[in-house]
Amino acid sequence: MPDKTILIAGTYDTKDAELAYLADVIRGQGGGVLTMDVSVLGDPSQPTDISKHQVAEAGGSSIQAAIDSGDENTAMQIMAKGSAAKALELYRAGSIDGVIVLGGTMGTDLALDLCAALPLGVPKYIVSTVSFSPLMPPERIPADVQMILWAGGLYGLNSVCKASLSQAAGAVLGAARAVEPPKRERPLIGMTSFGKTVLRYMVTLKPALEDRGYEVAVFHATGMGGRAFESLASEGAFAAVMDFAPQEVTNHLFGGLSAGADRMTNAGASGTPQLVAPGCYDLVDFVGWQETPPQLQGRPSHAHNRLLTSAVLDADERRLVARTISDKLQGASAPVAVLLPEQGCNEWDRPGGDLHDAEGLSAFCDEMRAACPGNATLHALDCHINDAAFAEKALEIFDGWVAEGLIPQG
Repeated sequence: MPDKTILIAGTYDTKDAELAYLADVIRGQGGGVLTMDVSVLGDPSQPTDISKHQVAEAGGSSIQAAIDSGDENTAMQIMAKGSAAKALELYRAGSIDGVIVLGGTMGTDLALDLCAALPLGVPKYIVSTVSFSPLMPPERIPADVQMILWAGGLYGLNSVCKASLSQAAGAVLGAARAVEPPKRERPLIGMTSFGKTVLRYMVTLKPALEDRGYEVAVFHATGMGGRAFESLASEGAFAAVMDFAPQEVTNHLFGGLSAGADRMTNAGASGTPQLVAPGCYDLVDFVGWQETPPQLQGRPSHAHNRLLTSAVLDADERRLVARTISDKLQGASAPVAVLLPEQGCNEWDRPGGDLHDAEGLSAFCDEMRAACPGNATLHALDCHINDAAFAEKALEIFDGWVAEGLIPQG
């Protein structure tokens, strides 16, 4: 009996041999396989475990509807919706332990939806001719997906593409065997931050919360970290969140490293208590080794390293960020506390710091006080976000919510 079963998905009408090779490698390593055909027009050489008809029906449609659309994009979206629904159904039934999807641009488009449907921690691997390509917007990339370039694999098997396929097959099976799923033995607190040189509150807060009996996961809010945070928040995985680094909201507004339009909304929608602060709200992050985007040229900026540079917003733009954050919090169905450190919101934003703008900070704070929604309690703090007083206030609010029964005891 195989110890782990991997779902293999792809267009079996055009990539039958390559998909069969993946299955052979997994079976050769002692794993089990379930096959899923996501093609539309043709048929596989041998029946698959999940047919293309079942896939289309799982998406609320049919193969005939896909064919009748007369459009490959429309047809593939039907199959993407169905494959995502079917994969989740198989996982929840305990039928699969991981997934691998193979494709060019069409298959990769589908693969992103399929993998995004599976919870964080389920091994998911995409073998694609466009791996790591800017064709894939960050908000569509599943937070914990693994990816490898399908080198030399556009059409037919060869020794070059077998190197990619065999690695991917071994990797997904190995991941399924090695993965340690989240245990959820203690209530989980989700926290966002930037690097420790810029935001440091987690150094105090993480051990303090752990001493109270909680588990703390800190997410690097540079695009994909925010996607992972929002994915778990949407599942209701957190007992509470300390969303203290919402610069991905700013990035989405001004063309930086976005985590998607739903950033800072899923905790509220899932009824999760939120402590919120504007860490790095004033920064737009962009790829440091590329030319500065036109909308950010001429601004003060800081090269964090060779990968990442941050540019500063002006006063009016900061007011827009304050209103946007407030709008996102307005729909929350659980308590919201906004901590507003009036002396600065990142380490570069101190008097004498290379990105300090006293006028801009004052404009943001004024707008935040004016726009803060009625369902949120605003706490104006006469301190910097990296001062001990900020962390102390966050813990005071947190402990009060625990005492009120709004957050489960750790």
